[in-house]
Amino acid sequence: MPAETVSDAPARTVPVMGWGRTAPTAARLVRPRTYEEAVAAVRDCGARGGIPRGLGRAYGDAAQNAGGAVLDMTGLDRIHTVDVAGGTVRCDAGVSLHRLMEALLPLGWFVPVTPGTRYVTVGGAIGADIHGKNHHVSGSFSRHVLSLELLTADGSVRTVGHGTPLFDATAGGMGLTGVVLTATLRLQPVETTFMRVDTERASDLDDLMARLTATDHGYRYSVAWIDLLARGAATGRAVLTRGDHAPRSALPARARRAPLSFRPSRFPPAPALPEGLPEGLLTRRTVGLFNEFWYRRAPRARTGELQRLSAFFHPLDGVPHWNRVYGRGGFVQYQFVVGHGEEDTLRKIVRRLSRRGCPSFLAVLKRFGEADPGWLSFPRPGWTLALDIPAGLPRLAALLDQLDEQVAAAGGRVYLAKDSRLRPDVLDAMYPRLDDFRALRAELDPRGVFVSDLARRLSL
Repeated sequence: MPAETVSDAPARTVPVMGWGRTAPTAARLVRPRTYEEAVAAVRDCGARGGIPRGLGRAYGDAAQNAGGAVLDMTGLDRIHTVDVAGGTVRCDAGVSLHRLMEALLPLGWFVPVTPGTRYVTVGGAIGADIHGKNHHVSGSFSRHVLSLELLTADGSVRTVGHGTPLFDATAGGMGLTGVVLTATLRLQPVETTFMRVDTERASDLDDLMARLTATDHGYRYSVAWIDLLARGAATGRAVLTRGDHAPRSALPARARRAPLSFRPSRFPPAPALPEGLPEGLLTRRTVGLFNEFWYRRAPRARTGELQRLSAFFHPLDGVPHWNRVYGRGGFVQYQFVVGHGEEDTLRKIVRRLSRRGCPSFLAVLKRFGEADPGWLSFPRPGWTLALDIPAGLPRLAALLDQLDEQVAAAGGRVYLAKDSRLRPDVLDAMYPRLDDFRALRAELDPRGVFVSDLARRLSL
């Protein structure tokens, strides 16, 4: 069974891997369909413990558990109540953001935070405390979670309110405090399913940072694609895209008749990329050609373009299994954040990646706003850069270890939901509340029922 495929069959041992496809391990996959089955699954995890898993979009090993149990929570996917007047929804943790959009957009509501894919579950969004293009305005996903129900290691279900220590350990806690069963979310009101988008080119990294600093406050959503292969005066050149939800009055007359219609694609879905693509498709030359094309095709400045939600937020969702383009060896997604005042660290890293010739065509830079209180939550005020790199790139491990040290020395951190190779000795410097997290886990789960490959690797 392919690792991205969810099994409806009884529990059996299958290969499980992250979206980056770098480190598959075998685990017993269990798919509870009721809360009672989830309780039974936790109690029957066995000596190697268990870890909850959603739709498998964590890039590394956070939702893997070699030799143990993996609890596929997508069978718990009910939307219980929607408060249309108050703008809240209560749903199971296995509900995807895609399904929430289908249900909520016709009612005039949108999810408060979405990453670059809508195929993540609510439970996964809480466990990774996901962020999106609106972090500088709206913060992380868990800021909008009013309460949740958590199945803990002793088989009990606790109602966990926002602002409590258990909530702060669970938000960004990578599923290691327990299994989220339900959550109540605060929503974002919208008038249409369109975005009003401004696009512009930045000539280099300093130009890009200046534009973001000067004008980000005027947009709810902001992101920059950055060319990490550009060198010299063009180092860090970028395409900056910013937008807001379009009001009904901004739509052409035909679209105003059904302003809240949600159609993820106006075209037939793209075919899934096949398994077993050969290595070496993404070389410095091929990615360099793509980056040159992508930068040149972008307008120097364009304002007010109307785009559908799916085109603005989730363009890659139209290509099933796009992660296979990196070949059998998979890819590493590396994402870090450094604070305001550490712009020179960002410059040094971008220059280093440019000199190294890392063939990354999915590289994005954003500004983070105020941090949320999750003890292992990734965002903090500052600059975050995310990039994909083929796992087979020579000397990649040494390069990323050196970048980790630069980031840690600047008071920054890497994103655990995307990690598959961080050294545990560097982690402590990146997450100052790590000891509090470990202490709460030891008290809440003394037998180590909840465990993952990530947790073993990093001694979480």
